[in-house]
Amino acid sequence: MSGLLIVGVCIALFLIAYVTYGSYIVKQLDLDDNRKTPAHTEQDGVDYVPTKSPVLLGHHFASIAGASPIVGPITAAVFGWIPALIWIVLGNIFIGAVHDITALVASVRHKGKSIGMIIQDSIGVSGKKLFNLFAWLTLVLIVAAFLIITANTFVAEPAAGTASLLFIIVAVLYGFFVYRRNVPTLPATIIGIVALFACIAVGLAFPISLSQSTWVLLMMVYIVIASIAPVWILLQPRDYLNSFLLYSLMIGAVVGLVLTNPTIQFSGFSGFKTDLGYLFPVLFVTIACGAVSGFHSLVASGTTSKQLNKESDAKLLGYGAMLIEGLLAVIALITAAMLIPADYSNLMKNGGPVALFSAGVGQFMTTLGIPLAIGKSFSALVVSAFALTTLDTATRLGRFIFAEYFDQEAKETGKAAPSVLTNKWVGTVATAGAGGLLALSGQWAAIWPIFGSANQLLGAIALLAVSVWLAKMGKSNWYTKYPMYFMFAVTFTALVTLVWGNLTKGNYLISIFGVALLILSVLLGSLANKSLKNIAVGRNSGKSQKTTA
Repeated sequence: MSGLLIVGVCIALFLIAYVTYGSYIVKQLDLDDNRKTPAHTEQDGVDYVPTKSPVLLGHHFASIAGASPIVGPITAAVFGWIPALIWIVLGNIFIGAVHDITALVASVRHKGKSIGMIIQDSIGVSGKKLFNLFAWLTLVLIVAAFLIITANTFVAEPAAGTASLLFIIVAVLYGFFVYRRNVPTLPATIIGIVALFACIAVGLAFPISLSQSTWVLLMMVYIVIASIAPVWILLQPRDYLNSFLLYSLMIGAVVGLVLTNPTIQFSGFSGFKTDLGYLFPVLFVTIACGAVSGFHSLVASGTTSKQLNKESDAKLLGYGAMLIEGLLAVIALITAAMLIPADYSNLMKNGGPVALFSAGVGQFMTTLGIPLAIGKSFSALVVSAFALTTLDTATRLGRFIFAEYFDQEAKETGKAAPSVLTNKWVGTVATAGAGGLLALSGQWAAIWPIFGSANQLLGAIALLAVSVWLAKMGKSNWYTKYPMYFMFAVTFTALVTLVWGNLTKGNYLISIFGVALLILSVLLGSLANKSLKNIAVGRNSGKSQKTTA
């Protein structure tokens, strides 16, 4: 089987889906550019900032992509490339992209508020509190997982550490000159991209070698500062500029695929049980961001909805960005599938998924005249840059949710919440600190699977929230409701299995996280089910009254 043929077919399927099913979803959501978005009605120059779609796409895509669409597909390749590919394609088109655009639009219609606020309006205050607890715990797991991924990458490729530090300086300068000195976007972008590649060259010449724990501590300090700074000075410009690195990587990989046309060496199907576990549910939670990710709903409703310039941009940012991520997941899968099983196992043991991906893409780029060593370093740099992006976005979202939870407590009791609990520094340090402690625990093997399960369960809950919101408005919700049922079945099964496995191994901290997530999801699900029944009863009662009249 030709790797090029697989990528070509996937690109065609994603384009067809964007034009057809994506347009259908847009029609169901009734997008209207005459409605002013929260970026305009709530504009504050810090979080609510109207942003042109190309720039916002860069931020959104950089935030949702991270390293997961690379790590997940490569890890799940042990089940065979066919089931992994089917889940990436179908999961993206019918679940992941739908999840992202509906979460984004729902947030825009609620003044850019989080999914928690949407749940409060649709399900109730108790539902919002449960969701906020669930989301915050999931964000802590995300911070822990990506701290480990980024630190390991910096240790393996010291040049990535140097370049990433320099990227931060370039982003701050870009934000200052564009937003405070009104430098036009195009020339600023050109200069910024040139500066990024200059940073890569400096990184290769002057690599910084530090221990993994030192990198984790340094990044904890960075994400605390980055998560509190206004979005225009660092988060948005860095994500926008970094997106060009990923676009370059993907273009280089695709062109390299065209020129090399690698043959798939891996088994199409390796069986229902592997060292990872059973295909159901393990495959579906291992490939998380490559198919559907609950973290995307937090990004969409936490930062992107506050910057959306007009409603029609939601199709590109919600549905389109997820499909682009799906293509990245396909490319990552091909880098694994073109290896013979023995080479795959060796690279996974001695470098991990990021090293395997970097080696594969570096090999593709040799056909463009780029030396293998530079291609590998460039790939690792891009992955680490996006893992770092996910880190500070997740921490910023954790800060929002932490403060929102205690604000709600104050509203319920009628007493003012202690200022220390709603202070942005406290929420940020709590999120980064909890994630950092998990990262420093050394339990990477236990953290990644439970992160994937929690992340997917968060996606199921976001679909649940949107389904209730749509039902409350009297709109059709089958395209969110049925994917939600499937994701609940997958993730609940995975979490139960993981909790039991960690308990038997003595990983009690991870087990406590898992049990808490299970309990919160069951309670939230029961509240949502009650709300749906009440909506149905009210609708039927209305019909009966009309009939009687």
